Amino acid sequence: MMRGLALAMLALALFGPYVAPFDPLDQNLLALNQPPGPEHLLGTDHLGRDILSRLLAGAGTTLAVAAMASILAFVVGAGAGLLLAGLGRGAEALGFALINTLRGLPPLLLALIALAAMGPGLSPLVLALALSFAPLFAHVARTARRREQAEEYVAAAIVSGAGPWRIVLRHIMPNLAGPLVTLAAIIVPRCVVTESVLSFLGLGAAPDAPTWGRMAADAARLAEAAPHALLVPVAAIALATGACAALGGAARRRVDPRRAG
Repeated sequence: MMRGLALAMLALALFGPYVAPFDPLDQNLLALNQPPGPEHLLGTDHLGRDILSRLLAGAGTTLAVAAMASILAFVVGAGAGLLLAGLGRGAEALGFALINTLRGLPPLLLALIALAAMGPGLSPLVLALALSFAPLFAHVARTARRREQAEEYVAAAIVSGAGPWRIVLRHIMPNLAGPLVTLAAIIVPRCVVTESVLSFLGLGAAPDAPTWGRMAADAARLAEAAPHALLVPVAAIALATGACAALGGAARRRVDPRRAG
């Protein structure tokens, strides 16, 4: 079921803007906060914009921001963790002193600091989210590498004359993919939620951008007058969280050799 939901989310992100019944930016001041009905299937928001159209148009932007931020955090964080772990105890201790300090801070705070330095916008938002979650990937990569280095197959590779980086790339990396992919599946929905909080604070996407986070942030101020406007994007975020978790579990079973078959 969740795999089907993940495919539905992907289709929504790709084709949602093309099947939206209204322009997601069009305002109708004569139809403010209307409940779901025949004309507007999910109702309208505080500016009379069609919620279904904004949901469909925002799916691509929201999921793309979360996916790109997670991939960038994966590459930067896991790369830094593996590199530092292979440079010797001194460099590893110094590097992870900084990484663990960053990891101890809330990702939202790190994103706020990064956006304050770079300014608002989608590109800075992706970078800020990636920098916020990269320390988690670095920690997982380091821990997984240490665990794998104690295995017998690594000792056998060393005896056969394989160099340290050949061992990492050819022997250890396939076994690190499982936990890293699982973490990536967890980080994607967290990026969506963090983006919504940043949008609520005015530091995320542009005010008129139809992202799910921006929709939830706008609707939260008028939740009593138009609860449907808040429920729709929150439900979409919740469904995306479940879909990403299921997709991550399936991906881990495929990329983790010890779980294959």
